[in-house]
Amino acid sequence: MRSPKDNQPRSRSLRVFSCAVIGAGIALSGCSVFKPSTMQRGSLVEADDYNKLKVGETSRSDVMDALGSPTGHATFDDNTWLYVSMKQVLAPISFPQVEKQEVVVLTFDQEGVLRNLRTLHKDDARYVTMMPGKTPTPGTKINIMQQILGNVGRYNPLSQMSSTYGGSTGPMNSMNGGPGHGGSGNSLP
Repeated sequence: MRSPKDNQPRSRSLRVFSCAVIGAGIALSGCSVFKPSTMQRGSLVEADDYNKLKVGETSRSDVMDALGSPTGHATFDDNTWLYVSMKQVLAPISFPQVEKQEVVVLTFDQEGVLRNLRTLHKDDARYVTMMPGKTPTPGTKINIMQQILGNVGRYNPLSQMSSTYGGSTGPMNSMNGGPGHGGSGNSLP
């Protein structure tokens, strides 16, 4: 017969082994959490698609059939179409990194025929830095006198009363069309 002391080393090694197996399972399953994933954004236009377009021959409707709707138009020119695509790599505990960025710029003439096709890549981008400080908003700064005098005339002690001579919602703004009605037609709210 075995004593309880003989079972302690076996049960302890079994617990250590099972903890190790569970820990290894958790560690291996967590590896997929830290794997970077890619995300495609914008138009999924490939080089083969826009290489089919012929400058001087292709019309707007042909472009719509081949590439679909543009991502956008130029700000002041409806004859310039933009197809933007970007591939980002999303990695945990870091900012998204742009792996591939491409802008296809199509320019049409007044008749709707393709006149220019340009492809811009990530290297052609111009990065804009933020300026420190704030954008001033005119009209939002008031001085102490404007604060003191700004409420003069706004307080009407009779506005909250519903008597025969009060009951208006403010100076010159009663529910009856103006002050001086002496309560004719006033009703309680």
